[in-house]
Amino acid sequence: MIITLLQLVWSYLKIGFFGFGGGYAMLSLIHSEVVVRNGWLTNGEFSDIVAISQMTPGPIALNSATYIGYEVAGITGSIVATTAVCIPALTLMMLITRFFIKLHNNNYVQSVVVCMRPVVVGMIASAALLLIFPHSDDGRSFIDGWSWVIFIVTLLASTRKVNPILLIIASGIAGVVIYGWDMIMG
Repeated sequence: MIITLLQLVWSYLKIGFFGFGGGYAMLSLIHSEVVVRNGWLTNGEFSDIVAISQMTPGPIALNSATYIGYEVAGITGSIVATTAVCIPALTLMMLITRFFIKLHNNNYVQSVVVCMRPVVVGMIASAALLLIFPHSDDGRSFIDGWSWVIFIVTLLASTRKVNPILLIIASGIAGVVIYGWDMIMG
């Protein structure tokens, strides 16, 4: 149990320190740690966690840390993973806030920020590919034609400024109608 908790701490400290660009940019790093490196979740379970993390209030990294920590080591794991993912942001924000006023016009700082932009775009693109082309453990894609229909309809509706909460509810209802309640609940 102690080793598992230490693995959670180490994984979520890395995610917190190196997950630049926010939630979507962090997804590929979270996937690498949780699915590939430690095998705590399958690809399908990871996609489900991303969907749930999107629907619940708060950042994806924080929501996923809480859930994955719970899955791996119960309530203690949940607390440990959530705390570990928050420590880097808290530490960095305290340091940045202290020096920001002095350094915000510094050419080196501006160069670092400019150089990080393409990296963040690449990380978001990587996360998008993970979610668009996921595979189950036996190598098959678990996204079918109906999933694409729901995605396209939701995307088109969002461009028409339809309320996101309404889109989430409508997508959930469509999923229940198409796949049935028993299949969704596992």
